[in-house]
Amino acid sequence: MGQETSFLARVMQHVRSTGVTSYQFAHWPVPGKPTDEGVGLLPVPGIDAERLIARVLDVDHYVGNLNHVVECRTVADAALAARKVVRFYQRIKIPMLGDVHHELAFERLPVTNGFEVAAWHLLDKETAALSAKAAARSQYCDGAWLVAPGLIGYALSSAPRREDVGFLKWKALTTGADVAASKVVRENIECMARWAGKS
Repeated sequence: MGQETSFLARVMQHVRSTGVTSYQFAHWPVPGKPTDEGVGLLPVPGIDAERLIARVLDVDHYVGNLNHVVECRTVADAALAARKVVRFYQRIKIPMLGDVHHELAFERLPVTNGFEVAAWHLLDKETAALSAKAAARSQYCDGAWLVAPGLIGYALSSAPRREDVGFLKWKALTTGADVAASKVVRENIECMARWAGKS
């Protein structure tokens, strides 16, 4: 949980749960990381926070509901389940660049600064054990969904393992990802909002 809380603390320096009237995106560098961390906030009037968090934690149904997720499933882990932590495998297809995959631990955290929060972090050993031939493995992947009345936030910090990709793909997945981050984050929020709005 330490990884989520330190990441979340940085995110919370850039967001507010009230007074947001249009899409906002902020990003910032972190020493030692080749990509910026970022967070977007989008007003979504009438969003049901509990329903959205339930969708966020329903990782077995991400495929078809969230863009670029081509495989996503829970992984049995009694120790994590006892702490109400969801362990899951995910593979994402990045247009024109290929796939990235990882194993993550996902949990609901206490209300923070007016936001309901569900956050995840990379499971290092489990991700390292995945096949680098099947897809590039993530070097780090921290993220969080934030929900306040009429407002959805999505925060992310991620990059692939350098040894799993060539130089041009590495640049596209780091420097290029920073350039595209605002648009991608907004699309993710819009997808989750639509899914949460379905009956």
